[in-house]
Amino acid sequence: MSALQESYTAIQKITENIELVIKGKNRQIKQMLACWLAGGHLLIEDVPGTGKTILARALAASVSSPFGRVQFTPDLLPSDILGHSIYRKNTDQFEFRHGPVFTSLFLADEINRATPRTQSALLEAMSENQVSIDGKTYALSPLFFVIATQNPLDQLGTFALPEAQKDRFLMEISMGYPDIQQEKEILRGQNKEHPIHSLQPVETAERFMAIKSLVPEITISEEVMQYILEIVAQTRRSEFLKIGASPRASLALTKLSQAMALIEGESYVKPKHVLELVKPVLCHRLSLNAEARLTELSIEKHLEDLLKKVVAPVGQ
Repeated sequence: MSALQESYTAIQKITENIELVIKGKNRQIKQMLACWLAGGHLLIEDVPGTGKTILARALAASVSSPFGRVQFTPDLLPSDILGHSIYRKNTDQFEFRHGPVFTSLFLADEINRATPRTQSALLEAMSENQVSIDGKTYALSPLFFVIATQNPLDQLGTFALPEAQKDRFLMEISMGYPDIQQEKEILRGQNKEHPIHSLQPVETAERFMAIKSLVPEITISEEVMQYILEIVAQTRRSEFLKIGASPRASLALTKLSQAMALIEGESYVKPKHVLELVKPVLCHRLSLNAEARLTELSIEKHLEDLLKKVVAPVGQ
């Protein structure tokens, strides 16, 4: 069995394991896995009770990964996340006490409740994969992955992430409500105990790291790369957007498409991989201008209109 086939089998096992506790969200699970494999970070925006926290916990449990969680609040300090130095009188030295961010999978619950100063401290760690405290630098895990959540309905006492900081997240997804049949399965599954408490690992963090190293080896043709560039270029030409997507968005779409191809057992990127990732990658990076906001136009609908102007490669 090739490394690609072994990776596909392992990803399938992880996905099926997560689906034991998260019902009917195969697409979101695959997108989350693609984000981690691509070396990025994930923002989940949805109403309370839709499974955002459980999704993160199920992923950590499935790959036996160290997991850290912080409930963000207005009084949370950067040191509460990153850690701080403590003076030891007996040694006459400062000792660094690691914060919860020193883990592999870190859940920043309700990130928009913390002050911009605290948000920035986490976002700096995300972009640099390291923490600087008192002039010293401490490396984070090579598998460091942040899943940040926020509630779109709760505005009182929150601090919205600026567009420049949202751009640091490789993608943003929404869980959505389950349908009636899925919700019935949830009710039956949690009748006695939540299944997350008995979820067993099916892979190791080391194995996931090995799978992650295969992502850059997934082939992406010149035609598909040009397709990605043309999609992003359309956002820069739009008369309804305040500003177009940056080269960081092009890079995100490329890496995530490679990761998604790997997840689906493909050795090369197809236009369908790009298409299913366009909205999660671009929507949170774009905003409508004042003229567009006066209409019923949404970012999602406008992206659909822009995609119609781009011809997908044939025979890919």
